[in-house]
Amino acid sequence: MLEKDFKLCNFEFFKSKIQYNYMSQEIWNLEPRALWNNFASLNAVPRPSKKEERVVAFIKDFGKNLGLEVFEDKVQNVIIRKPATAGMENRKAIVLQGHLDMVHQKNADTAFDFDTQGIEMYVDGDWVRAKGTTLGADNGLGVAAIMAILESKDLAHPAIEALFTIDEETGMTGAMNLEEGLLQGQILLNLDTEEDDEIDIGCAGGIDVTAEAEYDEEETPEHSTAYSITVKGLKGGHSGIDIHKGLGNANKIMNRLLFDGFDNFGLQISEIHGGSLRNAIPRESVAKVIIASVYDEAFVFDMQQIVSEIKNELKTTEPNLEIVFEKLKNTPAKVMPPMAQYYFVRSMATAANGVHRMSADFDNLVETSNNIAKVNLGKGKLSVQCLTRSSVESAKFDLANELRSAFELMGCEVEISGSYPGWTPNPQSEILEVLVPLYEKLNGEKPKVVACHAGLECGILGGNYPDMDMISFGPTIHGAHSPDERASIASSQKFWKFLVEILANIPVK
Repeated sequence: MLEKDFKLCNFEFFKSKIQYNYMSQEIWNLEPRALWNNFASLNAVPRPSKKEERVVAFIKDFGKNLGLEVFEDKVQNVIIRKPATAGMENRKAIVLQGHLDMVHQKNADTAFDFDTQGIEMYVDGDWVRAKGTTLGADNGLGVAAIMAILESKDLAHPAIEALFTIDEETGMTGAMNLEEGLLQGQILLNLDTEEDDEIDIGCAGGIDVTAEAEYDEEETPEHSTAYSITVKGLKGGHSGIDIHKGLGNANKIMNRLLFDGFDNFGLQISEIHGGSLRNAIPRESVAKVIIASVYDEAFVFDMQQIVSEIKNELKTTEPNLEIVFEKLKNTPAKVMPPMAQYYFVRSMATAANGVHRMSADFDNLVETSNNIAKVNLGKGKLSVQCLTRSSVESAKFDLANELRSAFELMGCEVEISGSYPGWTPNPQSEILEVLVPLYEKLNGEKPKVVACHAGLECGILGGNYPDMDMISFGPTIHGAHSPDERASIASSQKFWKFLVEILANIPVK
């Protein structure tokens, strides 16, 4: 198929299947068109984690339209098989792997329905961005690259199994439930890394920590004044890849504002809503509180002092941080009792957040971390959700137990669940020996061979396929899991050339 016909064929086929919203025409003209056209088509399909029915149907239709073997497993993972091109039949079979779901985050002032709308993209210099939402380049660009390989007519490659997993972002249940024996490939290329000069050979595992409690609300005292407190303007980001950057956590900042509030101003919490997803550093938190009216002036003055201190501490990493206090006309009828509030704010202050330990085996690699991702409090119920990560299994559980202890001491029921393993590095990988010199040949420098502090599906897939050689790489994507997510156009070209060269140089069986 001619390159100029590629866009037209894709567009005409898919626009009958899905509803297009605003999308810059520039996206369709980006090079390599095979990659960006498929990404645009994919991004028009709503694909939140745990609601992948539409994108699963989309990718199955894509494979069937190409006349390829397509099947869906018991949990909705999709596998598409494509035979080797002429002369490549004696090479080892390849699994190209990416996940179909994406993180759904938007700015508070962005009107957008992720369940019905396609992502609204535009070009900004070398970057492709979305209008006020996550872009879905994680892992949409990897999926689009696989789609481009599947429909290619002139690229040399061995036999390919394209594995599209579901629910990577909120549990990795697709990878966890992939049955042994379904895949026939000997080498797996995971296309979910976000720096184009890195080749990943290992990653962290993760575990969810959830603390919940109930409390008896009490009547709001007389002579009270109500305020809303809003923390916003934080960058947010990936709770693994970005955890070392010293970014602000809206839930921890809010707790700092409330910490001594009762002792100083008679402050009592009515409700708190902060953060949204475990794997996203929380960007916003909103609380409704009351104070004793007699302390109104002192409260405003002291809070501005604390705000000034926090902004000064975070001025380099969070220059757009805003903390807004607004007096409310309607005073909440019920509030959290002082003693319950005392234990809550102290447990939140005690709970670890951010980098917990750096790796002793890899330079500049975070070993263990935690993200206090989501806090909901009100109407007599409290919930705190965390995601703990580590490349060392024992350290992962140790930090989870530290968090458990902090919240159990305030009377919470704590559930530790959703554990998934890390991916142990294999520096002697055969495919690594292929990729390193190919990268150097194409780019004039050696790649960084690293392990990352994100969760990749390789470690889980390796449980049922222990003999499969695995590697991970991808284009440069910044700000993943936040509305600041953006993908480099130049890097996508570099990534595509690398992928095409790898497929042409897969070892013989």
